[in-house]
Amino acid sequence: MNSLDINQVLEYLPHRYPFLLIDRVLSYEAGRNLVALKNVTINEPFFEGHFPHHPVMPGVLIIEALAQAAAILSFKTMGAQADARSVYYFVGIDKARFKKPVTPGDTLRLDVSLQRHLRGIWKFWAEARVADTLVAEAELMCTVRSLKTAVD
Repeated sequence: MNSLDINQVLEYLPHRYPFLLIDRVLSYEAGRNLVALKNVTINEPFFEGHFPHHPVMPGVLIIEALAQAAAILSFKTMGAQADARSVYYFVGIDKARFKKPVTPGDTLRLDVSLQRHLRGIWKFWAEARVADTLVAEAELMCTVRSLKTAVD
């Protein structure tokens, strides 16, 4: 079974605290699917303002966590790693639905499946679950672009 610990996750994502939203990859099959985890804790910086009296993980961050899982699957499929010369962008988010709130103490299970890769656009079906309960789902489209850096 293919899996990644947090140190390996950091090799595939340029994100860092507080925006790194993947704690571990449980399994993946390049070109097919990936399952990752995000442990949601009360120490997350967004809980201070969303909402102090009833902390709820913002839906946009659940979608971002799914996109980060999709990015790892893309890089694993390409046989590449993230670096300072590339960035992974959203191209589109369709069919996004939020079914239940995510709160501190939850563990998000992030399931992404590659639907297609055509002309540099990656399309995924993505689902987030807490235990066995679907909390969010979306169709994600992303692309990897090269950047001009100070190194060039």
